[in-house]
Amino acid sequence: MTDKLIALIRQEVVPALGCTEPIAVALAVAKACEILREAGFEPETLKAEVSANILKNGMGVGIPGTGMVGLHIAVALAAVCGKSEYRLEVLKDLGPESVAKAKELVEQGKVSIKRSHTAEKLYVLATAVSGGHTAEAVVSGSHDTITAISLDGRELECVQHTPADGTSEEAASELDPDLAKNITVRQIVDFALETPIEKLEFIMDSVKLNKALSDEGLNHRYGLQIGRTINNRIHSTVYGDTILAYAMARTAAASDARMAGCTLPAMSNSGSGNQGITVTMPVIAVAEKTGTSREQLIRALTLAHLVAIHIKGHLGRLSALCGCVIASTGSSCGIVYLRGGGYEQICSAIKNMIGNITGMVCDGAKEGCAMKVASGVACSMQSAILALDGICISANDGIIEKDIEKTIANLGRIGSVGMQTTDEMILDIMSCK
Repeated sequence: MTDKLIALIRQEVVPALGCTEPIAVALAVAKACEILREAGFEPETLKAEVSANILKNGMGVGIPGTGMVGLHIAVALAAVCGKSEYRLEVLKDLGPESVAKAKELVEQGKVSIKRSHTAEKLYVLATAVSGGHTAEAVVSGSHDTITAISLDGRELECVQHTPADGTSEEAASELDPDLAKNITVRQIVDFALETPIEKLEFIMDSVKLNKALSDEGLNHRYGLQIGRTINNRIHSTVYGDTILAYAMARTAAASDARMAGCTLPAMSNSGSGNQGITVTMPVIAVAEKTGTSREQLIRALTLAHLVAIHIKGHLGRLSALCGCVIASTGSSCGIVYLRGGGYEQICSAIKNMIGNITGMVCDGAKEGCAMKVASGVACSMQSAILALDGICISANDGIIEKDIEKTIANLGRIGSVGMQTTDEMILDIMSCK
């Protein structure tokens, strides 16, 4: 099980440049353009047909390095400088010249976006056309998985690139697709606390990437400046110089930068950069303020990442439920561990979180997500403190059950099934503005 869980983390915790919904679209477009160019044709027009949730999360979010929002510029950039081998960092070669060319494509009407009526939550069909030739690429299931490619209607062999972390595609493909859902909190805690520390060192990459993004958000005026504003008032009577204020500022600042189009990558979790930020930064903040050891931080981050991956396994990649609910639940578990809590307190923290902010909706990726991230951090800290004091929402309350796995499954059902109509209504409101 140890090797499987390490492979699962490596699969789900990867660098991502920009919001992962437009990046998934860019990945598909980049691949379609590569196919066309390999056949000797330069793309002239570009089209992306996307699922409702991709459209919702791509409409209002900043695209790295462009000063623009939305899927049109992401598609154009992918055609100009995208490389599918980079996966969720598909646009990392962008520069002023490529941004200028991409903006020209958009202005010339060379890019079109259409909603697909597929039942899939995560689906992109990218089409690149040159004269009478057409190349297509499909991304589905997860943000960085190309599932089909074709040229002029002829299906081609779809070969995935080896992940940057060195994990072979064969090893990744051997993972049980339901592993994230079927592992238990007990197994996660045992793994995080007992695995030889040298096998978990790679998790520190989360610290490097997400702290850099947080620093960027604190030092520059990105988005709504949620993190920067909290940080600037950390000695005020409102916030005070507390671990909570520090954690909220550091975490929200990273989200501010990312959602406004910062060109630094985030370490994502389960296909979401904001989720990766919200899993890691509160844990890092607590570790810094309390002087915990490197080993404790590694184990806390491992625990936090895996709890979030586990809960996400019940929800699916995209839903009407805000990802900060899942991510902040993971960070709450990491904080409990850092403050000396064990398995029972970790379960209590999860129940406290689920009994608190379940129902926070995702109304698309945008600069305002940093406010939800800050709220999630506050709930994360509160749930951890209560759990450490032996306080836990009881099984008599709402969707909470005595069994922790049933409680998590209830959250999954609400987010993936119960909020379907909510999801559709949100998109309808956003599309009609």
